[in-house]
Amino acid sequence: MFLVFLGAPGAGKGTQASVIADKIGAAHIASGDLFRQAFEKGTELGKLAKSYMDKGTLVPDEVTIQLISERLNEPDCKGGAVFDGFPRTMEQARALDKMMEKRANAIGKAIYIEVPEKELLKRLTGRWICRNCQTPYHEVSSPPKVKGVCDKCGGELYQRSDDTEATIKERLKVYFAQTTPLLDYYKTMGKLVSIDGNQDIKKVSELILKALGRGR
Repeated sequence: MFLVFLGAPGAGKGTQASVIADKIGAAHIASGDLFRQAFEKGTELGKLAKSYMDKGTLVPDEVTIQLISERLNEPDCKGGAVFDGFPRTMEQARALDKMMEKRANAIGKAIYIEVPEKELLKRLTGRWICRNCQTPYHEVSSPPKVKGVCDKCGGELYQRSDDTEATIKERLKVYFAQTTPLLDYYKTMGKLVSIDGNQDIKKVSELILKALGRGR
């Protein structure tokens, strides 16, 4: 099963994509993680991606598409994949469809997690991430047991450079302007599923699994 997760920054699509990928036995492909991993390795694509992310603007389509295409060639994607943060533009969506066609497959559903903008700002300004295992935390809703230390691996927690309030507002502006057309694209194809993301994590997961026919 191949799924696309849509939602503004802070909507929880990363968390849900990880949970659902595990539940259905599919690879979790997070474009943000691919960008950061490429940057940490010192690749030119990684450096270029980070320069855009730091400004709160979208990484150019050709860069993103290349990274995703390379990731899809890895063995764990043969049984399915959950795309998190990709596609974000119509060009990316069409490119993804072509990638799927080459593999004699297709996107099954596009899960759109809806959260009010005011709530998105609240969530993002308090977010911290483990530098080692990428586990997310929040100062209010899900703080670590020890400040600045990951509960799972003991790694250092840090706030991403694209999680400052000014950058967040710009990211949301860019998201709604450039990504919203994707909703019509997948809706027209009969693949869009809207989920109320302004609930606790477990409830949102249950709603998604039910929409996929995997709920109890």
